[in-house]
Amino acid sequence: MVATAVVSENVSLDDLMFNLPEHMEWVDGQFIEKDGMTLQHSEIQGNLYFYWRSYTISSGQGGKVYTDVPCRTTKQVRRPDVAYLTPELVTQFSKADILPQSFPLIAEIVSPTDVAEDVFIKAQEYLQSGCEEVWLVFPKSRLVLVMTQTQILGFKSGEVVSTQKILLGFSVAVDELLA
Repeated sequence: MVATAVVSENVSLDDLMFNLPEHMEWVDGQFIEKDGMTLQHSEIQGNLYFYWRSYTISSGQGGKVYTDVPCRTTKQVRRPDVAYLTPELVTQFSKADILPQSFPLIAEIVSPTDVAEDVFIKAQEYLQSGCEEVWLVFPKSRLVLVMTQTQILGFKSGEVVSTQKILLGFSVAVDELLA
């Protein structure tokens, strides 16, 4: 997804916890607009939301699945493409406008204009801020990388990707996710 820098006034991270503009992230002290979403990106986002949400119900694990919802990392305020919140954290933070930590399970759908290094830095930022598992979805190359604190696993077309730490037991064919 393309991110466009937007000039901003002096705003503290704490101020943003109550007033983050729509479609914006707070990165390195400035607002960044998340733009450039394509039909393919939106479709994959919808697929992943549907699959994770359906699994929370069918497995009885509960929790909530969100799209483009803000969360605070140790340095910034981000909007993951898809995010899962455990039942315990739903109870604890159900009234928050912005989750004051990273979601336990996050997916970012990578666009052709994203810089690879930036995508991995963002994933590491999530993992350093309470996230336990990040899915990086690469539609053009038909890959899904699953990152945790201790490992990075790669899944390609023809394989089945599965969760490693959160929503245990969930799996989906890469081709089905990217269809």
